[in-house]
Amino acid sequence: MTGTAHRPRVLPAGHTLVRAGAASFLVHRRAARTAGALTVLLAAVCLASLCLGETTATPLGAMRVLAGLPSPDAFVVGTLRLPRLVTGLLVGVAFGLAGALVQTVARNPLASPDIIGVSQGAGALTVGALTFGVTSTVALPALSVAGGLATAALVYALTWRRGLHAGRFVLIGIGFAIALRSVTQLFLTKGEPLVAQQAQVWMTGSLDGRGRPEAAPLGCVLLLLLPAVLWAGRAQRAVALDDDTATALGTHLGRTRLGLAALGVVLASVATAAAGPVDFVALLAPQIARRAARTDRIPLVCAALTGAVIVVAADLAARTLLSPTELPVGVLTAAVGAPYLIRLILRGRTGGTS
Repeated sequence: MTGTAHRPRVLPAGHTLVRAGAASFLVHRRAARTAGALTVLLAAVCLASLCLGETTATPLGAMRVLAGLPSPDAFVVGTLRLPRLVTGLLVGVAFGLAGALVQTVARNPLASPDIIGVSQGAGALTVGALTFGVTSTVALPALSVAGGLATAALVYALTWRRGLHAGRFVLIGIGFAIALRSVTQLFLTKGEPLVAQQAQVWMTGSLDGRGRPEAAPLGCVLLLLLPAVLWAGRAQRAVALDDDTATALGTHLGRTRLGLAALGVVLASVATAAAGPVDFVALLAPQIARRAARTDRIPLVCAALTGAVIVVAADLAARTLLSPTELPVGVLTAAVGAPYLIRLILRGRTGGTS
C-alpha cells in the first residue's frame, strides 16, 4: 500500500525539528550551539563581575551567596554587586532583542533603536521628567515607553511610501535622533543644577547605583512580553522573505512588521528607562549573533544573550579599568560601537550593505 500520509517531512538544511508536547519548533543547529556557547560565556562574565572590583571576592564565596549560603562576601556580592548585575543582564537582553526586531523589520543593520531615534525619544521624555522632579519607578518606565513609541510612530509614518524603504527609514530616524538630543539638552538647562547633573550622568548610560528598583519593573515587563517574543521568533521568518513570497504564504506583512517594530520599541524604551541610553548595544548584538550563528536571519536568543554579554562585560570594564574611578558603561559600548557603525556605513557606500 502506498500513500503520502506518512511521508517524512523534509527539513531545511542545518535544522532540527524539536517537539514539545503538541507544539513543534524548527531549530537551527548552529544557532543552538552558538546560544550554548554564549550562555557559558555569559556565566563566566557574570562570575567575574561578582568577584572583581575594589574589593575582590572569591568565586566560591560568590557561588555561596548565589546559593543563599553564609559567606564572608555576602555584603559585597549580594548587596552591592548582584542587584547591579541583574539590572545589566536584563538591560542587555532587552537591547539585544530590540535591535534584532527593528533590524529585521527595516532589513538594514543600521536600523537599531539608538540610531533611528527611539532611545533618544525615550531618553528625552525621561530626562524631562527627571529634571522636573519625577522619580517614581513606575512613572519613569511608562514615560520612557511613551517617548520611544511616539518617536517610532513618527519615523514610521514619515518613512512609509507604499512600503517601508530601509534607507529612508534610517535617515529620517537619524534626523529625529539629533533633534531629540537637542530637546534633552534643553530640558537639562531648565532643571535644578543637582538634578540636571544626575540626569546628565543617566544620559551617558550607567549602571552605577542601579539595583532592585530598576531591575524589578524591567524584569516584569520582559516576563509579560515573553509570549510576544515567542511569536516574534516565528513571525520574523516570514518578514525575512521578499514581500511577494510572504504575501503568497498568507502573511499580513503590514500588521506583522508593525507588531515586531512595536515590540522592539517597547523593549528598547524600558531598557533605556532602567539604565539610560546605553548606545550601540542594540546595533552590535544582533549582527554579532547573526555572524556567529551563520543564519540568514537574526536569531533572537543569540541576540539577547550577546546583548547581555556586552553590557555585563562593559560594566565590569567600566568598574575596574580606572579603579577607583568608575566610567559609565555607555562610554565603553560607544567606544566599540562607533567604529563598527562607521564600518557599516563605509560598506554600504561600496555596495556591501543594503
